[in-house]
Amino acid sequence: MELFTLVAPCHFGLEAVLKREIYDLGYEITQVEDGRVIFEGDAEAICRANIYLRTAERVLLSIGRFKATTFESLFEQVKALAWEKYIPKDGKFWVKKASSIKSKLYSTSDIQSIVKKAIVERLKTTYNVSWFEEDGAEYPIRVFLMKDEVLVTLDTSGVSLHKRGYRTVSGKAPISETLAAALIMLTPWRGERSFVDPFCGSGTFAIEAAMMAANIAPGLNRSFTAENWTNLIERQLWYDVAKEAGEDIDTETVTDIQAYDIDGEVLKVARENAKRAGVDGMIHFQQRDVRDLNHSKKYGFVITNPPYGERLEEKEALGPLYSAIKEAMSRLDTWSFYLITSYEDAQRDIGKKATKNRKIYNGMIKTYFYQYPGPKPPKKKK
Repeated sequence: MELFTLVAPCHFGLEAVLKREIYDLGYEITQVEDGRVIFEGDAEAICRANIYLRTAERVLLSIGRFKATTFESLFEQVKALAWEKYIPKDGKFWVKKASSIKSKLYSTSDIQSIVKKAIVERLKTTYNVSWFEEDGAEYPIRVFLMKDEVLVTLDTSGVSLHKRGYRTVSGKAPISETLAAALIMLTPWRGERSFVDPFCGSGTFAIEAAMMAANIAPGLNRSFTAENWTNLIERQLWYDVAKEAGEDIDTETVTDIQAYDIDGEVLKVARENAKRAGVDGMIHFQQRDVRDLNHSKKYGFVITNPPYGERLEEKEALGPLYSAIKEAMSRLDTWSFYLITSYEDAQRDIGKKATKNRKIYNGMIKTYFYQYPGPKPPKKKK
């Protein structure tokens, strides 16, 4: 059984959540860095990580890691890697993306060009050809430079893992599926507790929560680039892992997940998204103002992405909006409230400092995840 070094990028600051997920899948983590977790696994691990991980952005197969401060050094060290072990003679390969941070080599276009040329030179010698048809499976390459250290990888996922396949249209200021899942997993919420998102938009928080409650693997209804890498992964492995994930689903589980929005049109989108995700029967959608937020049950969770007021005319409405959240918190005094927002005066208008506060980038927007955990429910008598 051959072991690969696998790299799972994630949102900065949420590495611990992804680390827990990888441990739960049974794989050994070798390193945790800013924005990524590195672990070891076999061919099946590539399938399982892509299908099961909720918070990873993609799964990369590490080809090599080394230091380079000149383009000549970069070329020679990339060429020295055993590319024939990964890319077959008919493989279509290109450098999909290169990034460089605090490195002497900073031109990403030059990095891409030189890495591609080095791989071509290596494979020309190995396969004894002067031209590659590149009409077989795709092998996209991603290269990362950080402080002159180069990490060269193959992208097993293809389209980013946040694209589960259920969201075709987004509302305003959408939150990605992977970020929504990670934020929910940062809280103590479990499927048996009530869950409300009063600013549901396209429904991402509620849908991710329902998928967790029903044990639906996030990658079950999409495809991955590495499915065609039959030189490395037997196709049957993908079928076996998908079958296992399908058998774990329990949409009959009893949940209380509610999603509200004041915009009726955006609710239509949310309902369609939930239907595509297979959880429409688990979520109660309703057109409702946050000022009417209430619930008959105790010890529930509000996890939400309220408006940020990115446009000037919207900022004026934010004070009263966050004051409405304050009112809801006083009505639901046994509930836990978790909000991600870029609104700097959120705590002032809520009238209460968050117990915990994490800085997280939602795309290019600097946001804060304000955490107001409520009291723990009394233990059930045996």
